[in-house]
Amino acid sequence: MPWFCAHAILYVKFKDGNQDTYPIWENVYLVEAADEKEAWQQAIQIAARAEGDHNGTFRWEDRPAEWVFAGIRKVLSVSHEGEAGKLASGDELTYSELTAVDLAAMQQLVAGEAVNVEYTE
Repeated sequence: MPWFCAHAILYVKFKDGNQDTYPIWENVYLVEAADEKEAWQQAIQIAARAEGDHNGTFRWEDRPAEWVFAGIRKVLSVSHEGEAGKLASGDELTYSELTAVDLAAMQQLVAGEAVNVEYTE
């Protein structure tokens, strides 16, 4: 069966008071499925398990919080270097397409520095 990478979006919801910002995590799950539609459905089930407050112990910035599953952003098929359907070193699992305003901004991104980029997808 083919392999897919599913990008799931989860965000932090505070349990106490106002919330001015929403911390977001994009989790990428490896899924084996017959086709993209099945991979999408499996990804929803997998990501939904990440929701919750870890039995009331989860905190963000010292505030009680919970993870909320917002949805699946994209599902991409794995591009295999070798035999199709068999995972191996060098396989391209996923990608993101970004646009930087100039070369300096691109170099900042590579260095892990804060930079504004346009997410193309």
